[in-house]
Amino acid sequence: MKLREIYNTDKTVISFEVFPPKTNEKNLLEEISILKKYSPAFISLTYGAGGSENKSINLLKEIQKHKINIMPHFTCITSTKENVEKNINTFIKMGAESILALRGDIPADKDLIKKEFSYASELVKFIKERTDLSIGVAGYPEGHIESPDFKTDIENLKRKIDAGADAIFTQLFFINDKFYDFVSKIRFAGINVPIIAGIMPIISATQIKKMTSMANITIPKIIIEYIQKYSGQDLINYGIEYATNQCTDLIKNGENKLHFFTLNKAYSTSKILDNLRGKI
Repeated sequence: MKLREIYNTDKTVISFEVFPPKTNEKNLLEEISILKKYSPAFISLTYGAGGSENKSINLLKEIQKHKINIMPHFTCITSTKENVEKNINTFIKMGAESILALRGDIPADKDLIKKEFSYASELVKFIKERTDLSIGVAGYPEGHIESPDFKTDIENLKRKIDAGADAIFTQLFFINDKFYDFVSKIRFAGINVPIIAGIMPIISATQIKKMTSMANITIPKIIIEYIQKYSGQDLINYGIEYATNQCTDLIKNGENKLHFFTLNKAYSTSKILDNLRGKI
């Protein structure tokens, strides 16, 4: 199913994101077998995070063996048009109907930038002109870290939608009001595609520090205080409770499209979904 079909429902829709592990792919597949019981609409795989394109493609094939739909990620800043076309054709042959189109992070080695794509909107347009793939794009509830202001960020997002994107997957957030405000602003801008809330359970202080260094994500004072006092399983349990409350509030307010950044671990996401039984 394509993204517009998947999200054309009043029911709660869940999906999961994983990334290619640097080692021990078997462990990830075991985690996916646990997550499968929650009937995700699809599992998305980040692009190249753990190695080569071939590794990502092989992992997508393994995910498909679990009878789960896939949504590959694809970044363009370090790709040529020839490479993009080759890979999207591979995804289509595999049976993928949707793709997440991203610019990708600027590499430290600027020589890796191919200069054939500068923005995700260009990648969306390129894919849309050549395929019938359904295309998801990224949205940033608190603005992209490189954007000069929120207005500019919304304008950039609209370019991606106007180029042919079908759905917006948000960066993680910890304050639901930030998400609600984001939804309100992009609707006002005339963007009417489905918006999927990105949820990441807290598992460690290191994780939080990494996220805040890479993106505009406000960390509530209560979370800061908790990670200063607790660690290990206590912090994981708190992360489960916090994300459960987030999801409960989102669903209560009609935002029932949830995309979980699993960090390749099923435990926290499974517990959150168990807590939500009867609400989804």
